[in-house]
Amino acid sequence: MNKIKAAFFDIDGTLLSFATRRVPASAVRALEGMRAAGIRLFIASGRPPMYLGPLRAELDFRFDGYVLTNGQCCTDAEGVPFYNRALPAGSVPALLRWLEEHPDVVCTFCEEDYVYDNRHSEAVDARCRASGMGLPHHPIEDPARALTHVTYQLNAYMPPALDAPFAAAVPGFRAVRWNEVFADVIPADGGKTEGMARMLARFGLTPAESIAFGDGGNDIEMLRAAGIGVAMGNAAPAVQAAADYVTASVDEDGIWKAVQHFRLLEHR
Repeated sequence: MNKIKAAFFDIDGTLLSFATRRVPASAVRALEGMRAAGIRLFIASGRPPMYLGPLRAELDFRFDGYVLTNGQCCTDAEGVPFYNRALPAGSVPALLRWLEEHPDVVCTFCEEDYVYDNRHSEAVDARCRASGMGLPHHPIEDPARALTHVTYQLNAYMPPALDAPFAAAVPGFRAVRWNEVFADVIPADGGKTEGMARMLARFGLTPAESIAFGDGGNDIEMLRAAGIGVAMGNAAPAVQAAADYVTASVDEDGIWKAVQHFRLLEHR
């Protein structure tokens, strides 16, 4: 008897191919089969709520809920939020001081319905291009806006060596790194694991009854918390080491192969 009742999916590099920017047909087949088998399907992403509409159109599949901004916002299938957790407002002055001391760091501020950058940097653009990422081009705003507007997440374009000094300088914040170019900054006690727990509780389920799929550093805690953690073949070594199972890459039918491996398409 299959005990898995919920599945959580990261997006970029897990469901969406970096090469084609599409969900492989085999992954869609896996999602449809899991739904038919009675498994609840959820997204767990670092993307902010304001991008949920385009995201749903991009994925072209109805999920049972969305864990956004790395667990800081959870919505139902229609995109209506039922849980929000902002960055601690009391630490914003320390954040602003740190950004003043690090003029090369581009920081994207994610509010519920607005996203902006503190500055533009050609050096950051070059690093993004080299890694195949999109450029962080949003409206430029004075980051002091965060003193009067609720912020759920930051995307800090800084090298990994700055993660620990940043966390030490800005109490209540921590960096969860997706790749070498930037880190998602969330509440120190937040993360995809917290969002996953909120979503599971809403449906009367437990982490032991879940499976999670991911490829980035910000997925490591989620993979460890789920009953089964699956790392994509294109994931970094640290992500693969945190998983219970390593499947093929997103472009090599990794989702489908993992679903088959764990016999998740069997009706219960």
